[in-house]
Amino acid sequence: MALRFEILGRFNRARAAKLVLPHYVCQAPLFMPVGTQGTIKGLTTSQLEEIGCQIILGNTYHLALRPTSELIDELGGLHKFMNWPRALLTDSGGFQMVSLLHLADITEKGVTFQSPVDGKPMLLTPEESIEIQNRIGADIIMALDDVVRTTITGPRIEEAMYRTLRWIDRCIKAHKRPNEQNLFGIVQGGLDPVLSYAIGGLAGGESKDSFWRVVAQCTAALPEDKPRYVMGVGYPLDIVVCSALGADMYDSVYPTRTARFGTALIPEGVLKLKHHAMAEDTRPIDPSCACMVCKTYTRAYIHCFVTKDAMGSQLVSYHNLYYMMKVHFSVIFNTEANLSRDLHTSIIEGSFPEFVCNFLRKMFPKGDVPEWVCNAMEVAGIDISSCCDTKFHSALEFPHILGRDDFNQLIINQEAKFCRDHLFITRTQKDEKHS
Repeated sequence: MALRFEILGRFNRARAAKLVLPHYVCQAPLFMPVGTQGTIKGLTTSQLEEIGCQIILGNTYHLALRPTSELIDELGGLHKFMNWPRALLTDSGGFQMVSLLHLADITEKGVTFQSPVDGKPMLLTPEESIEIQNRIGADIIMALDDVVRTTITGPRIEEAMYRTLRWIDRCIKAHKRPNEQNLFGIVQGGLDPVLSYAIGGLAGGESKDSFWRVVAQCTAALPEDKPRYVMGVGYPLDIVVCSALGADMYDSVYPTRTARFGTALIPEGVLKLKHHAMAEDTRPIDPSCACMVCKTYTRAYIHCFVTKDAMGSQLVSYHNLYYMMKVHFSVIFNTEANLSRDLHTSIIEGSFPEFVCNFLRKMFPKGDVPEWVCNAMEVAGIDISSCCDTKFHSALEFPHILGRDDFNQLIINQEAKFCRDHLFITRTQKDEKHS
């Protein structure tokens, strides 16, 4: 069995879970850094273990081009190739239908790309995507889906939804290593709440109000005993909101990409290390952070070379990923014990609302929490009135966010039985860069 998923605790919609994979036992909610070609730029796999990374994401399309899946297979699989003992996930290559649309031609057979490496055409079918991922050997592999931007409306959205369903059948049939690799299906359908399980295409330009509503609809309807993965979401605030709504897994290039531009993640939001005010600041990036960078270097030191030298981006990347893995999912309670508890533990112990409120107070000390966050927390059943001055709506004002019974009826009506038999994730569409 390639995957075992166990829910350890709940707070309303939020779940704390254990994800047992062939190479690692993971705790969820969890964030996965993106190593498009089997590497996180500037960081070693030993450093990623130190940081607390549980799963690294690689990209099928890019790995197939270079160094090629055949070579990776000959050398013992991606785990051995990159010397990574923990879990791996490979994307199907479907995202490139959007990020490389000017190079792609999509048909029922598959998608034909013009290689950015040598200009030659490359046909990626559902069968080929799975074959490549079987050779790469990740713990979790993704079905090839027909990806469209959320800003697109009309018949193209429905076409993508039904094609994604047809392709998943082909992916299942092509999967040759079901006992070693777990195949995740992908939800498509844009922002239309009527298109069955239509939640694909998030974080691709839609409003935050639309973003949280489709996540809420998805988590209310998808199987309780399966992990829920929102692809491409990496902003800390978004992860807290999605976790409150019942999502479990996330990935994004955001922490490492923003590090290369000299921006550090801190509880209050972001810190622009390139700013001239940093030139004489002898404090660490985050005085409350226990990472190697914050214990060793000052803002002034990093300011000197943050975007001019490889070490600068390396240090900020290390800190940002540490923040995402540990500090972001922790909260210092103002108690006599002054305990540090992570998000996973706060759900199990029933202190998740305190975690959320503390997180929001630090990020929005004036109480100006965005209205979309307040509304999402209302639907999630989390009382944030103590840290939120924004007037939020009653959950009764969101009748279009379907409950499980209504959602199941839609599935029956659209003959999408697969939705209740397999794992599901939501496909998001951040602009992709190598990380």
